[in-house]
Amino acid sequence: MKLGAFFVTALLLMSGSTFADKLPNIVILATGGTIAGSATSHTQTTGYKPGAIGVQNLINAVPEVNKVAHVTGEQVANIGSENMTSDVILKLSKRVNELLSQKDVDGVVITHGTDTLDETPYFLNLTVKSDKPVVFTAAMRPATAISADGPMNLLEAVTVASNEQSKGRGVLVVLNDKIGAARFMTKTNANSLDTFKAPEEGYLGTIIDGHIEYNNRVEKKHTTDSIFDVRQLNELPPVVIIYGYQDDPEYIYDAAIAHHVKGIIYAGTGAGSVSVRSDAGIKKAEKAGIVVVRSSRTGGGSVPVDSAQPGLVSGTLNPAKARILLMTALTKTNDPVQIQQFFNQY
Repeated sequence: MKLGAFFVTALLLMSGSTFADKLPNIVILATGGTIAGSATSHTQTTGYKPGAIGVQNLINAVPEVNKVAHVTGEQVANIGSENMTSDVILKLSKRVNELLSQKDVDGVVITHGTDTLDETPYFLNLTVKSDKPVVFTAAMRPATAISADGPMNLLEAVTVASNEQSKGRGVLVVLNDKIGAARFMTKTNANSLDTFKAPEEGYLGTIIDGHIEYNNRVEKKHTTDSIFDVRQLNELPPVVIIYGYQDDPEYIYDAAIAHHVKGIIYAGTGAGSVSVRSDAGIKKAEKAGIVVVRSSRTGGGSVPVDSAQPGLVSGTLNPAKARILLMTALTKTNDPVQIQQFFNQY
């Protein structure tokens, strides 16, 4: 090889190496769900086994991620998200905090089932102590299905986590070319690929052909502005949801009291309306030292303060997210006044 050609080749190799070295380091934490699901038929989109595929296989199925970031994976859990528990989300939050405290980790992507994807991201939104990107993604079709949505969702989640613009925006949820805030995103359809929406608040941005465009920010407190710190905790306070409906019985509250729950979310009708039976039950629970928060089962709107109704109010948080905030708030205080402030701020 001529000397000039040698130097050109060496320069190109060095340039390529430098480019690769500049890629961000992203860790993918897998928890199972449909994105890791397996079915017996390529057309089967129900009745499959969630969490059947490990994290490395998920990564291997999307080699394009290696053009976006240096990617490594860890298996935190391998379950359908209907089986997600406070123990698992606490473990997940601790691991995310550990990873983001490392200088050689630039962001985290978490694969998760869709059934409770409005809950876990919001918990991390409250408890992650870093402004580095944390991005959740999922799928509505198992990995074995024709036109499985998981691979593209995973690639886009890694792309978002790798982008400098994603810093400081709180925990994000990326599916179906949309970027949403953990505070607002919720599952709106049992079957549709376009199920995750923020019906009133809207998306934060979009991602098309690898290009990210942000349009909004979340003004509520999150991550580095949050006072909640669960890194030294081994368990979270038990909080249950009681659904309001015609003939809802008072004895459900007796069960909650007997099981020593610390908090109750009441998923009320309309703007959190309480029946006479639940009114009696809530007052009984409050007398037993249980913090009760009224929310709405409607899926939209806000629950206002009403002196004629018992309990605190969730504002715009749906019952599932309200439970996450109350559970987290109870790690700091039992004071109803302070807890109501948390619901106003977060």
